[in-house]
Amino acid sequence: MDEAIPMATHTHPSTIIGKDEKGNDTPEKYKGMIDSLLYLTASKPDIVFDVCLCARFQSCPKVSHVTAVKRIMRYLVGTTNHGLRFEKGYEFDLVGYCNVDFVGDR
Repeated sequence: MDEAIPMATHTHPSTIIGKDEKGNDTPEKYKGMIDSLLYLTASKPDIVFDVCLCARFQSCPKVSHVTAVKRIMRYLVGTTNHGLRFEKGYEFDLVGYCNVDFVGDR
């Protein structure tokens, strides 16, 4: 991952991650990649949706799914200084805002 080109976003807006019936099968490393990303979602909540979307296809991953996971990893390379940090004994108020569009969900 040291040689990976960092990406500004974890998914391209026009990318649709879905069932790919015509795609080629991928190696067995897909599950390990998803497991690693699921571990990171505790401190990187911005990738949760896309990682969980990719996790749906662990039983029969295709090349398109691996490409989506690699883009998430390239995004992580460029955002190593971003994330949540939880310290013991520190009180804080967490405020979050979200703007979602579930109408476009396939």
